[in-house]
Amino acid sequence: MNQIEAVFEAMKKMGSYSTLGDLYRTALKIPNCIWKAKDPYANIRRIVQTNIEFFRIKPGLWGLSLQKEKILGELGLANAHMGDETDEVRFTHSYYQGLLGQVGSLRGFNTYIPQQDKNKRFLQNKLSDVSTINSLYPFTYAFLVNKAKSVDVIWFNERKLPDSFFEIEHSTNITNSLLKYLNFQDFKVNFYIVADSVREIDYKNKISQDVFRPIAKYTRFLDYDSLSKIHAKEQELSLLKERSGMK
Repeated sequence: MNQIEAVFEAMKKMGSYSTLGDLYRTALKIPNCIWKAKDPYANIRRIVQTNIEFFRIKPGLWGLSLQKEKILGELGLANAHMGDETDEVRFTHSYYQGLLGQVGSLRGFNTYIPQQDKNKRFLQNKLSDVSTINSLYPFTYAFLVNKAKSVDVIWFNERKLPDSFFEIEHSTNITNSLLKYLNFQDFKVNFYIVADSVREIDYKNKISQDVFRPIAKYTRFLDYDSLSKIHAKEQELSLLKERSGMK
């Protein structure tokens, strides 16, 4: 079996679509295929990017071209090209929530996703399968904990204190998230606005306003493409550690 066939078989095995990170893990276990390259992960990326057997669904997410219509329908993206953006917005939001949850777990954090989002779909699973804690840690005063409950994703360290807050802004107002972050300016927390790269100018204009000066140096913009690459790299690092016996 050649490498293209192995990647095809791996993706088929996972339901005809997959993130690059999950594809790495499955493709390398396909029997009767030898990965002699020093960087098999680069080979897998090249295969899905340059062969017509695969198509790009979202940054970091690929599917089998033969199943394109079925996949888009299953993910709720079939009508997106006809101007119906509701399902596309919903999918995009939960997709990046899921990626952030998985990256946090791979980095050793406990990950929180709001209760109202846990039944939302993340690829073949639900966001509840990604979140590692069922409820928010009572890390400070109750009124601030209540405000934190609506943050899209939170990473907590081993001391059950927040390390990073993430708000996904696909079509909503970035200002609302920045105002939310202001409530936590006294904590040592990294604040992220996650959005399409075209919204970075809007983010920079807003974060430069005087009202956001207390959090400006702790706040970063993370675009979708960068997040998908981070997710793939974290999965790659995890696999390398497993193969070398490192913890």
